[in-house]
Amino acid sequence: MTGAVYPDLRGASVFITGGGSGIGASLTEGFLRQGAKVAFVQRSDASDFAVEMEEKTGNRPLFLKCDITDVARLKACIEEASLAHGPITVLVNNAANDRRHTTEEVDEAFWDWSQAINLKSYFFACQAVVAGMRAAGGGSIINTTSISYMMGNAGYPAYTTANSGINGMTRSLAREFGPDKIRVNALAPGWVLTEKQLEMWTTPEALDAHMERMCLKEHLKPEDIVGPILFLASRVSGAMTGQAMVVDGGVVVTG
Repeated sequence: MTGAVYPDLRGASVFITGGGSGIGASLTEGFLRQGAKVAFVQRSDASDFAVEMEEKTGNRPLFLKCDITDVARLKACIEEASLAHGPITVLVNNAANDRRHTTEEVDEAFWDWSQAINLKSYFFACQAVVAGMRAAGGGSIINTTSISYMMGNAGYPAYTTANSGINGMTRSLAREFGPDKIRVNALAPGWVLTEKQLEMWTTPEALDAHMERMCLKEHLKPEDIVGPILFLASRVSGAMTGQAMVVDGGVVVTG
């Protein structure tokens, strides 16, 4: 994995949700290669992944097992990471679940579960890092959303509702915490072909239809999201806050 080097990320205390698989795993590796001190949470056991990252980068991440729907546990992990690495100055809310569903099959339990993963956890992770960022003189929060709601996609309405909510929350927190030099941005990927996506949702017909909508005729890989996230984390993007950066190969057009 190659790309730009951001000297201000060396030694930075970074916290990533869902950092042991899919896009999150690529983000963990990307920050480690910048020399950052990375802590990540994952519901499944990612101990072997942490060892693999140390072998590949010479920089071992701190893995903390956590179901992000358990807000108390999530906050405790953020506190543990802060004690280990210093106040968190980069938060990447990455974990999400886009399980397919129709409106008519959704019950209250599923709705609450989907919002807990895809929106509620983001808010409380942001809340938990603010004091440390303020004390450190600033920080960067990056909330991963999706172009799904921009496209008006059917097939996962609870998920797209949360995606849209992430953008509203991002703008409000950017306004609230800007005076503390805390930047809050969103990153909206297109369809990134992680192992999970390839196993569960992709078909040749769906991939072809999506490709038709892309300006750049190449499907996205997890590594394609790393550079934009590092840019938003770094002070290179220091004048950006309250924004939603789209990285989708040119499916949606913003502005």
